[in-house]
Amino acid sequence: MPTDAQLAVALLARTDHGRVATTRRALPFLAFATHIVQDGRLLLRMPRSCGYHHACVGSVVAYGADNLGSAGPGEGLWSVQVVGACESHEPTADQVERFGPAPGTVNGEPYEPVYLRIEPRLSTVHSTDGGLERRFGHTL
Repeated sequence: MPTDAQLAVALLARTDHGRVATTRRALPFLAFATHIVQDGRLLLRMPRSCGYHHACVGSVVAYGADNLGSAGPGEGLWSVQVVGACESHEPTADQVERFGPAPGTVNGEPYEPVYLRIEPRLSTVHSTDGGLERRFGHTL
């Protein structure tokens, strides 16, 4: 079985969105993001109009994803969180393509993406009822 760090990144590679957690004006907050995994790092795409990227860049953030809303009947639940320093990122054309289509608007504003990168340093993985072993064990 892979280490928690390897499993966390492998699980994140199987999802396309999650939540980034950091602080803003000393208060905790969560923001949604789309992500891809590249060379063990997380690349995030967020809406510039929300301004959340300002609190993320240069900070240590947590990023999490799960299958809580998508698990099928009898399928175990899992959640993963990675923690690491967040930096601005200039994506390559291939990376932009891997993110897929962007939404047209966010909160009624035209969508303009901002890209960030997280280098995972700590990770946690939790699952129920052997869900990871049954669903992912053969491919990890």
